[in-house]
Amino acid sequence: MASPTQNTHGNSEALLAEVQRKYSIERSKRLKAEGQSQYTNIHDSEQYRHFADDIFDGQEGSLPGIQLKGNDHFKFVVLGGGFGGLVFAVRLIQAGYKPEDFAIVDAASGYGGTWYWNRYPGLMCDVESYIYMPLLEETGYMPRHKYSYGYELREQANRIAAQWNLKDRGAFRTTLKTAVWDEEVHRWVLGMTQKQTPSGEKMDLQISADFVITLGGLASFPKLPRVPGMGLFEGEQFHTARWNYKVTGGSQKTPTLTNLKDKRVGIIGTGATAIQVVPRIAEWSKEVFVFQRTPSSVDHRGQRPTDPALWEKEVADKKGWQRERQANFAACTNAGNDNKDMKNMVNDAWTNFPSYSALTGGPRVKNLHPTPESIGAYLKWLHTLDLEHAERIRGRVDQVVKDMDTAQKLKAWYPGWCKRPCFHDEYLEAFNLPNVKLVDTDGKGVDELTKNGVVFQGTEYPVDVLIWSTGYAPPLRGGPDTLGGFSAVGRNGMEMKKKWNDNLSTLHGVLTHGFPNFFFMGPAGIGGSPNLMGTIDAVSEHVAYIISEAEKRSGGPEKVIIEPTRDAEEAWTQQIVRYSIGFSAMSGCTPSYFNLEGEADRILDAPPEEQAKAARAGMWGLGFTDYVSTLRDWRDDGILEGVHVTAV
Repeated sequence: MASPTQNTHGNSEALLAEVQRKYSIERSKRLKAEGQSQYTNIHDSEQYRHFADDIFDGQEGSLPGIQLKGNDHFKFVVLGGGFGGLVFAVRLIQAGYKPEDFAIVDAASGYGGTWYWNRYPGLMCDVESYIYMPLLEETGYMPRHKYSYGYELREQANRIAAQWNLKDRGAFRTTLKTAVWDEEVHRWVLGMTQKQTPSGEKMDLQISADFVITLGGLASFPKLPRVPGMGLFEGEQFHTARWNYKVTGGSQKTPTLTNLKDKRVGIIGTGATAIQVVPRIAEWSKEVFVFQRTPSSVDHRGQRPTDPALWEKEVADKKGWQRERQANFAACTNAGNDNKDMKNMVNDAWTNFPSYSALTGGPRVKNLHPTPESIGAYLKWLHTLDLEHAERIRGRVDQVVKDMDTAQKLKAWYPGWCKRPCFHDEYLEAFNLPNVKLVDTDGKGVDELTKNGVVFQGTEYPVDVLIWSTGYAPPLRGGPDTLGGFSAVGRNGMEMKKKWNDNLSTLHGVLTHGFPNFFFMGPAGIGGSPNLMGTIDAVSEHVAYIISEAEKRSGGPEKVIIEPTRDAEEAWTQQIVRYSIGFSAMSGCTPSYFNLEGEADRILDAPPEEQAKAARAGMWGLGFTDYVSTLRDWRDDGILEGVHVTAV
């Protein structure tokens, strides 16, 4: 099909209609009836479980951590040793608690979370490091680049742990299996499995905690498609989330992949990870085959070193600069923001992409009505807003990629909000290299593996090394227990999974009735932003306030029980439901983890009661800026409205 741009001669209405028709065709190619089940559950697979092994234990960043015993008790058990867990701990320490109060539980053998597991060559943050890297103002650290590379982000995690005396508070090599509220002693009983050091023996044990805080990572656990013949391939293979430098040569800090010089390398996947990997393996490999199901939308990045003079003059120029910059970024990405005079501090491809608020919500949603006319006008506005952006990015492919056929196959035909947008200055350029070949599967995916390589449409592509760049286990659906990989039972035997299935409700996206002293960070009920760290900072401040303020009001040394009332969480959830129509543009998206590989659209054919139930799982529809403002106003009222506090 020719580019719609060629057929419309500047008629924007006709162009929009033709582009949307193209979007629909391309989406249909990629829909699979099996949805998420097209992927292997690595947890349950003896054959593929090794893809998720911690191959970095004993390497740089590993720490001995807490060796748990069966009767250990902690005030706080934080699930997740990434930036989220660390920032929550820091905010609580700043509120008056001690480092010794914490056990920070993680399956990894060190801090970092996403940045512990992901160490592939070319890894960098896709959001400006000045707003993404946490606690820069408090640590006094200046990132080396506008978009920090992976090893530097892991260094910041360890810097934070050291500065707040948390280096020995990590319960590493540990997974939470069960969390059960004990009403008699008013604490959580936690079933854990910990890999002991140095023996490597796995030990099951129980500990207890006054408070549990869960923060599952977004990009830690590998996802693998079910491809016939995976067990037949005789070459080396690994997932990008467990990059094997023993195979490729080099290291994360020095990615000289010398072992690939005489190798044919295949990489399956062209999402946000592959965008960063492909230029690096192309630089070193004899031959590279890039197997593509769906092309990514790739805008320019504008990577550059941080200028110390500009840093002091224009970035870290006053107290509170990082939160101000985070708030400015969020406001600039909120379509419908009426502040035309606001300075765009970050001024990158994110902040000039307001239509992405189709995924995160925004101020215009407040004026929406649940009528076909109102929703239709809103969707047309979003698609029109996105069209110029999408056409420019497709035009960029033509400008960069020399081979016309390859360029056509690298164009993204879906609205910009349907998949995580990508930004890179070398990815498209890599397809001009003589040793790089795009194998476009036109939405189908590869057919099978053989002992020698990858097969698509009867052609075998022989490879010596196969890299799976196929993403991560879906992070956006389910309760804190599902996302954390454990079971949770609250008051009166209430199962969290059942509550989420039957009557999901939260207060502020951080608390839920029936599960006292149990805190989490959405995704249901919170405000979303492309900058996850802005969300972490806002929610951690809020949770630290609730806990510390509740304990202050207890008036003594008694243990405090914190729990939202049913009425309060229902009122919050009704706000979520009311503004859920703001996410209507997500319907009809090409399959991705955002919509559970298309499964989420099935709700459109479900009975009204099922649709109403699904709406309760949404995010704050008015956007991140409004969410933060709403939480701040609630705290400023000073009455802990909707939170029941009991001293026991």
